[in-house]
Amino acid sequence: MNTLISRIKEHEGFVNVVYKDSLGFDTIGFGTKMPLTRSEAEMILESRLNNMVEELKMKEPFFKLLPDEAKDVISEMAYQMGVNGVLKFKKMWIAMKLGNYKKAATEMLDSTWHTQTPYRAEKLANIMEQVQWQ
Repeated sequence: MNTLISRIKEHEGFVNVVYKDSLGFDTIGFGTKMPLTRSEAEMILESRLNNMVEELKMKEPFFKLLPDEAKDVISEMAYQMGVNGVLKFKKMWIAMKLGNYKKAATEMLDSTWHTQTPYRAEKLANIMEQVQWQ
């Protein structure tokens, strides 16, 4: 299987943006025709989320100490705005380090992110507000 995959990669080449193949089909990656199937999109989501969680652990080691619910909220925020974006929530991080998840939720809502995506921000802030230090 490894030889087959290597050969396909060699012949298809990699393109990280959507392009038209020789037959005019929208294509991405190693010759993957669009649209993606739901299972392909789920694999991409899971892979990217796992990478972001690892990046969060590296860039903010305190992330590893958070209760699972808080980790999930922070991970979803990172998925939406990138790891560097969620790291800019300085007051939220300080509140979490103090174990004050209500304050962390308030800081989440005191942001441009909240004005841009109010439903999601409020839903995640509500989850954060309920977190209990373990």
